[in-house]
Amino acid sequence: MVLLLPPSVTALPARARRTFRQRVSGDPTGAPGWVRDIALVGEGPGWFEPDGVVWRVHGDLSTLVGGVVALLGQGAHPLAMAGVQRHSDYRRDPWGRLAGTARWLVVCTFGSAELAERESARVRAMHERVRGTTGDGRAYSAGDPDLLRWVHLVFTDAFLAAQREVGTDRLAPRFGRRWPDAYVREWARTAHALGAADLPASEAELAEALAAFTPVLEPVPAHLLRFLSSPPGLGRAEGAFYSGLAGAGELLLSPVVAPFAGVPGRAVRGPRERARLAAARAQLRGARALLGPHSPSAEAARHRLGMGPPPAWLS
Repeated sequence: MVLLLPPSVTALPARARRTFRQRVSGDPTGAPGWVRDIALVGEGPGWFEPDGVVWRVHGDLSTLVGGVVALLGQGAHPLAMAGVQRHSDYRRDPWGRLAGTARWLVVCTFGSAELAERESARVRAMHERVRGTTGDGRAYSAGDPDLLRWVHLVFTDAFLAAQREVGTDRLAPRFGRRWPDAYVREWARTAHALGAADLPASEAELAEALAAFTPVLEPVPAHLLRFLSSPPGLGRAEGAFYSGLAGAGELLLSPVVAPFAGVPGRAVRGPRERARLAAARAQLRGARALLGPHSPSAEAARHRLGMGPPPAWLS
């Protein structure tokens, strides 16, 4: 017997895919102009090895959790937070800012060298405009190598932790047990391109570099914590999905930063914490089944390199 489902039911997966891709890229196909450029601009593998460790980490849906963790960490540095507060629409247009951040991550990961260099120049130009003075008289600039270094450290630590604890892709069988060191070392190339210096080349060096910032860190502002726990504009189902991922994110923050955010971080692992992480892993596995094994950006890169067919959205 063939079971026929009404169109309203069979359309649910397609509608969910469009909604998700609109959120993270600003386009319901998941392929705004800058993703199409990954397929069309330049030649060769770009800054990172095709299907190498950076591709695999950033192509995994664990980045959804890693992004929450990275923002929590960034908020613990008062000068970095000042730049976000005064020069960003994250509270008024959180999904626009998400798409903007995703653009830099995706283009530098999957684009050709020509495109990655162009994207880095675009971000450097944006950083030139992000400068000012805090209420207590401290100057800040998004182009400050020290602030760039902090943002890179918390970003790298967040995405590494997310891949390790809730990732849907197993990396050790392919890259060996030291794959985290390779990720830290390779991803530093993007921060160097933005003007950061003295970057770690291993997971151990990353932990040491984060700890060295402790004297300048301050509590994450309450408004950022509220925003990250429940961003505006989410429907009921989206809110439930996001809540599970955000809860996992609170368990992945570096032990250096977690006390400043008032969250457990990686230092706390009891039955309750393990259950929350297991639930997030199940959520991401379900999302991967819905969205497919490759993101539109990875599909674009694979096509550019002759590793896959042209994506349907490219025509």
